[in-house]
Amino acid sequence: MFHSPIGLVHLVSALLAMVAGAVVLLNRKGSPLHKRIGYLYVAAMLAVNATAFFIYRVTGHFGVFHWFALVSLASMAGGMVPVLVRKHISGWIYWHYYFMSWSVVGLYAAFWAETFTRVLPMSRFWPAVVVATAGTMMLGTVLIRRNAAHLLPVRLPKAAG
Repeated sequence: MFHSPIGLVHLVSALLAMVAGAVVLLNRKGSPLHKRIGYLYVAAMLAVNATAFFIYRVTGHFGVFHWFALVSLASMAGGMVPVLVRKHISGWIYWHYYFMSWSVVGLYAAFWAETFTRVLPMSRFWPAVVVATAGTMMLGTVLIRRNAAHLLPVRLPKAAG
């Protein structure tokens, strides 16, 4: 099942990131639990992305999944930089929320791709990855938009006059 120690680290880190990402997304934001589990998620994702650059089993060369690892790193940077310099960025919470939420959605989309490499022949692999990724992204869009409502400023009705 494991092709190398790097593959094992990649798998364990990805599973840890999937659990941590779900916990962060499903619990109250800004709490000490959110922060601790969030940093665990970031650490696990750094391991996932770092090990991804050493895995070439699917294509034999630097390919689409390696590019997605770069996108994942950019997404995490987009979510963490505003947190780290929040005193200098107005609306930092929006940047953090959207980038980190999309980071988790991307991780789940990658899960489907990795799963399909194990169970499908290559002739069915790419269509299945496209459909599963599109479905994951659509569900992610709905959940991210629904949960973002608590971040939006409350608009008070104008006074009659």
